[in-house]
Amino acid sequence: MDTEKVEKARNGNVDEIGNLLMENMKSMYRVAFSILKTEEEISDAISNTTVIVFEKIHTLKNAEFFKTWLIRILINECNKIHRQNKKIIYLENYNQTDLVYNDKYDDFGIRQAIKKLDEDLKTMVILYYFEDFNIKEISEIQKLPEGTVKSRLSRARKKLESIFLDENTRKEDLNG
Repeated sequence: MDTEKVEKARNGNVDEIGNLLMENMKSMYRVAFSILKTEEEISDAISNTTVIVFEKIHTLKNAEFFKTWLIRILINECNKIHRQNKKIIYLENYNQTDLVYNDKYDDFGIRQAIKKLDEDLKTMVILYYFEDFNIKEISEIQKLPEGTVKSRLSRARKKLESIFLDENTRKEDLNG
């Protein structure tokens, strides 16, 4: 992260705040997608996060931790939306829209496998493998002990392995 850009943003440079947000948009989308179900919810979470960043950038203590700070805000907003939506009773089954963001992992079915993980595991996988946060950073973002982060990542890997093995077994059974 370019700390000079973050410092300019902290000093009120609105264009620089916008640039920082745009640089992190893919990361924000992937994290929000790991927690929320629909494009509308994801859009709301990112919009809310953007407003908060513009309002609170001056409170960021260390420019080096901008992305960690940003993702923590986003996760909090996603969790708010997720909690609010738990209270809503849906009368119809909505077809979940496909992920708009295309990445190099699409061909391997990883995205679909990650969707099958529990929420806490899904977020850990996205932060660690797709956003390249280390264990300590994830611990700070999620406000969890490092040991908990490690064990959840381990559980997620085992679950993903199981998902892929099940899918391969089904494909072999179909092919005879």
